[in-house]
Amino acid sequence: MSDDVELAPHRFAGLVAPAVDRAFVAGILAGRDGGGAELSQRYGGPAATGFLIEFRTRLAAPGGAVDPAGFAAVTRYRDPGSCQRALDKQVAYGMLHRRPDGCFSATERGQAFLTEIYQIHAEVTEELWAGHDDRVLRLVEALGRLLTYAMVAAEEEPGSAGDAFALMAPPHEPDGAPPGVLLLNRLGTLRYHRADAHEAAWTAAGHSALSVTELTAGPERLAIEQETDRRAAGPYVVLTAEERLAVLADLAALPG
Repeated sequence: MSDDVELAPHRFAGLVAPAVDRAFVAGILAGRDGGGAELSQRYGGPAATGFLIEFRTRLAAPGGAVDPAGFAAVTRYRDPGSCQRALDKQVAYGMLHRRPDGCFSATERGQAFLTEIYQIHAEVTEELWAGHDDRVLRLVEALGRLLTYAMVAAEEEPGSAGDAFALMAPPHEPDGAPPGVLLLNRLGTLRYHRADAHEAAWTAAGHSALSVTELTAGPERLAIEQETDRRAAGPYVVLTAEERLAVLADLAALPG
């Protein structure tokens, strides 16, 4: 198989994105339906826990905090005022602590919630992907290599990584975290790498977060997607063409 023709990194970036999305969303929905919604209600409901879940892989880390630039990047397609009001509510619920520098972190109560949500994700991913142990382990290893490459590249070329990926990578991986949790959170972090690439592409094309969401199918949208693939392709050079194909096959075979 030729890397240049059959499955070049930029082409793979476009093919793997929906497969990554499908597997990640399946795991998150399994968590919600497998106890996550009930857990959230015990702590005050979505109004109290929404950003803890969304930023769990940063906030669960020792000393983990979310800075304003990273928060804005992750929530770039949402109304900033609404996001700030939601954040205010979660601070008022005692789940998040806002620091003088504008960053926020999890309170002791918030950390207790995060410990429980990680446990729920461990249970539901084990059930969701039961019988696919080897496949999950292969994907965990491959995604680990991809994220490491992307993080090293960001350190060597300041400004090459967007704010969302810079905030969320690497995902917090507690000692003893099972493969299903590792896979779920590595998938989520890889999605931020592409999200940043997409923002860079539509910004270069003269769009805003609002205008690009209103863009209909056609040559302009296609050009933005192709530029996104090009910008998101960097980490995939660490995989051979055969490994890229294997990643696609493994993701496609995961239930969910």
